[in-house]
Amino acid sequence: MRQRSLGNTGLPCSELGLGTWGLSGDGYGPVAAEEQRRVIGRARALGIKLFDTAGVYGHGSMEEQLAAVLGVDTEAVIVTKIGTQLEPDPSRKNFSIEFLEKSLDACAARLRPRALDIVLLHNPSVQTLNQGIATEFLVQQVLSGRMRAWGVSVGSRQTAEAALNAGAQVIELGFNILWAQDFRDIQEMAKEKGVGILARSVLAHGLLAGYFPSDKVFPSYDHRSERWTNEEMRRRIRHLDAIRPLVRGDVSSLRSAAIRWVLNHDLVSSTIIGPRNCLQLDQLVRDAGKEPPYLPPESLGALEARLEDVGARP
Repeated sequence: MRQRSLGNTGLPCSELGLGTWGLSGDGYGPVAAEEQRRVIGRARALGIKLFDTAGVYGHGSMEEQLAAVLGVDTEAVIVTKIGTQLEPDPSRKNFSIEFLEKSLDACAARLRPRALDIVLLHNPSVQTLNQGIATEFLVQQVLSGRMRAWGVSVGSRQTAEAALNAGAQVIELGFNILWAQDFRDIQEMAKEKGVGILARSVLAHGLLAGYFPSDKVFPSYDHRSERWTNEEMRRRIRHLDAIRPLVRGDVSSLRSAAIRWVLNHDLVSSTIIGPRNCLQLDQLVRDAGKEPPYLPPESLGALEARLEDVGARP
């Protein structure tokens, strides 16, 4: 597994990271605890060092599983998130000092015997970041030695810019071949500040694997059942036609093209993948290829024009 720099944090970072939201069962349906542990162990055996989770994934169970499998492995880094309050139902965001302190205590307890590595605010608003209360709280936790670095998981360019202005050491954002504008808008600022970038949703919730029929229907427990209308699904599947020319040579699938396209961006510290079993994990690691160049430069020349032609770029 190739390594990259996680900004200026000095922490180890594998170019592929293991995301655990799908593994937790929250987004796509249940996964057996034994399989969760197997996937985590297999990821570490394959050289993955960065593991992405949150205090609310599986109501905290994913932090416990990561701690149980990784133990005090000094090369592994766990990125967790706080700021989401599950109760009362429905969940809501809470970035008060009282709630953040309580959440941090709970994360630390679940992750023992590991210390806290990186803690992110979990999708706060621009207003929350500009107020500075939550960000200053995390800064003080780093200064006190309670954790090693802090950052923000963001949902828009505006929140990313606010996080960068607040001094975040790590930014996590959605970034894939069909959704790239937020990353492009903040990349120069992130580079200038030496911020580590974690790219999530690199397969667009499975869309970029290229397996969905145009009339795909998701079960009610799958978050995608509420994410895309039938018309949106058909439109997004048409977008894949712009990507298919990348599939050639050792780029054996749309999924491989999508992962390699993200890896092709040097500023991305780690590309977060979200397998739900060991077979998927092995496939995704193979999809990434053995070494740069991730995609042949000549295959990228007309990509942007093709994406514009199918309406996948604004």
